Amino acid sequence: MDQPEVIAQLRRLTARIDALIERVQQLSDENRSLRQQQEHIVGERSQLLAKNEQARSRVEAMIARLKSLEQHT
Repeated sequence: MDQPEVIAQLRRLTARIDALIERVQQLSDENRSLRQQQEHIVGERSQLLAKNEQARSRVEAMIARLKSLEQHT
Protein backbone atom coordinates (compact mmCIF):
# COMPACT_ATOMS: atom_id res chain seq x y z
CA MET A 1 0.00 0.00 0.00
CA ASP A 2 1.39 3.35 -0.93
CA GLN A 3 1.15 6.51 1.15
CA PRO A 4 -1.71 8.24 -0.78
CA GLU A 5 -3.80 5.08 -0.43
CA VAL A 6 -3.16 4.93 3.32
CA ILE A 7 -4.01 8.60 3.68
CA ALA A 8 -7.26 8.09 1.75
CA GLN A 9 -8.21 5.16 3.99
CA LEU A 10 -7.42 7.19 7.09
CA ARG A 11 -9.60 10.02 5.82
CA ARG A 12 -12.48 7.63 5.15
CA LEU A 13 -12.04 6.09 8.58
CA THR A 14 -11.94 9.53 10.19
CA ALA A 15 -15.14 10.51 8.37
CA ARG A 16 -16.88 7.32 9.54
CA ILE A 17 -15.72 7.89 13.12
CA ASP A 18 -16.96 11.49 12.99
CA ALA A 19 -20.33 10.28 11.68
CA LEU A 20 -20.53 7.69 14.45
CA ILE A 21 -19.69 10.29 17.10
CA GLU A 22 -22.43 12.54 15.73
CA ARG A 23 -24.92 9.65 15.72
CA VAL A 24 -24.04 8.71 19.31
CA GLN A 25 -24.62 12.32 20.35
CA GLN A 26 -28.00 12.37 18.56
CA LEU A 27 -29.04 9.12 20.23
CA SER A 28 -27.89 10.41 23.60
CA ASP A 29 -29.96 13.57 23.18
CA GLU A 30 -32.96 11.55 22.05
CA ASN A 31 -32.56 9.17 24.98
CA ARG A 32 -32.41 12.09 27.44
CA SER A 33 -35.55 13.58 25.90
CA LEU A 34 -37.40 10.27 26.04
CA ARG A 35 -36.44 9.78 29.70
CA GLN A 36 -37.79 13.25 30.52
CA GLN A 37 -41.02 12.47 28.68
CA GLN A 38 -41.31 9.19 30.54
CA GLU A 39 -40.83 10.94 33.90
CA HIS A 40 -43.52 13.45 32.97
CA ILE A 41 -45.93 10.73 31.86
CA VAL A 42 -45.32 8.69 35.03
CA GLY A 43 -46.03 11.78 37.15
CA GLU A 44 -49.14 12.56 35.14
CA ARG A 45 -50.33 8.96 35.50
CA SER A 46 -49.83 9.12 39.25
CA GLN A 47 -51.92 12.30 39.45
CA LEU A 48 -54.67 10.75 37.33
CA LEU A 49 -54.74 7.64 39.52
CA ALA A 50 -55.08 9.83 42.62
CA LYS A 51 -57.92 11.81 41.03
CA ASN A 52 -59.61 8.58 39.99
CA GLU A 53 -59.38 7.28 43.56
CA GLN A 54 -60.89 10.53 44.89
CA ALA A 55 -63.74 10.32 42.41
CA ARG A 56 -64.38 6.67 43.31
CA SER A 57 -64.46 7.53 47.01
CA ARG A 58 -66.91 10.37 46.38
CA VAL A 59 -69.19 8.17 44.31
CA GLU A 60 -69.13 5.48 46.97
CA ALA A 61 -69.95 8.07 49.63
CA MET A 62 -72.87 9.39 47.55
CA ILE A 63 -74.18 5.87 47.04
CA ALA A 64 -73.96 5.22 50.79
CA ARG A 65 -75.85 8.46 51.52
CA LEU A 66 -78.51 7.61 48.97
CA LYS A 67 -78.97 4.16 50.49
CA SER A 68 -79.20 5.72 53.92
CA LEU A 69 -81.84 8.20 52.73
CA GLU A 70 -83.72 5.36 51.05
CA GLN A 71 -83.84 3.37 54.30
CA HIS A 72 -85.16 6.37 56.26
CA THR A 73 -88.09 6.99 53.95
